[in-house]
Amino acid sequence: MAQKSAIEWTDATWNPVTGCTKISPGCKFCYAERMAQRLLAMEQPRYRNGFTLTLQEDTLTVPLQWKRPRMIFVNSMSDLFHENVPDEFIVRCFAVMEKASHHIFQVLTKRPERVCELSSKLPWPRNIWMGTSVENADYTWRIDQLRKVPATIRFLSIEPLLGPIPRLAVAGIDWIIVGGESGPHSRPMQIDWVRQIRDRCLKFDVPFFFKQWGGVNKSRTGRLLDGRAWDEMPSLPQSDSVNIPVLN
Repeated sequence: MAQKSAIEWTDATWNPVTGCTKISPGCKFCYAERMAQRLLAMEQPRYRNGFTLTLQEDTLTVPLQWKRPRMIFVNSMSDLFHENVPDEFIVRCFAVMEKASHHIFQVLTKRPERVCELSSKLPWPRNIWMGTSVENADYTWRIDQLRKVPATIRFLSIEPLLGPIPRLAVAGIDWIIVGGESGPHSRPMQIDWVRQIRDRCLKFDVPFFFKQWGGVNKSRTGRLLDGRAWDEMPSLPQSDSVNIPVLN
């Protein structure tokens, strides 16, 4: 439930919750659902419930056991702010993240409105980054919700990018990740959609990370945009005690 990750913008994943439910078009071909069903077929005990939301209580303290600083993607196989995750469990997860101050935790949700509801009950140290997913212009309202959260670093995962988002509002956003959908039945992403967002980031000095073009064979399509890799990351003030780990 905590392991090295092949995701380009993180080092490791930590899944105190597994399973989820679909709430918007970006969820249609969910990679986590496909993986959960595969692990269920392999009789992996943590996925005995398939993709039904399940609390993995015994994994809560795992990040405290990792001594080397890491970037940790929280709940790559779920959404910590899913409506069926108890408030108390979320509070406990945040307490672990606060205590494990040598790591950076990247928390990503499609439910930023719940983050707002709970934000006053949660600690917001500088090592907890908070992000939301936006797949097209219909879901930019999630960005408005994210801006209300008192995290030092707020980020967007615009993956899969399913349509143009002209004049993306980047005020109050510290990092933007963009990527195309991968796997069976993946929906194509147009280069102009990506360039629109990249150019907004350049104009307003927001770090831009291009993850992939996606498709059925994402290793073949690669992750170059206009001839280069875009691997920009947010930074904290030099005086801050939190150091950002170097990605492996």
